[in-house]
Amino acid sequence: MISNERPSPFGRRPYQSNSYGQPKPPVQEDTLKTDRIQIERKSFMFTLKENPRGRFLRITEDVGGRRDNIIIPATGLDEFKKILDEMVKASTEIPEKKEGQEGQP
Repeated sequence: MISNERPSPFGRRPYQSNSYGQPKPPVQEDTLKTDRIQIERKSFMFTLKENPRGRFLRITEDVGGRRDNIIIPATGLDEFKKILDEMVKASTEIPEKKEGQEGQP
């Protein structure tokens, strides 16, 4: 333990391994549906999965071999879609700024 760390009253931290120094075993995940899209030079993979804690959507962005993930619990997918639809609508309704127009309404 680093000298300025104190034991937590809530037990060990989730990112620490168990007392034997081994990581937690992986959780069994079942893939329910997968789809992929390519937008410019980015590839997006959408994977609907299920594990003992519930269903979730994993969105993986792959740009030149570098991958980033976000995970959305299935309980939040309707709200996620609502906001995404609003962003798509705003993107088509709000005119793009051209160079030199930063100060113009």
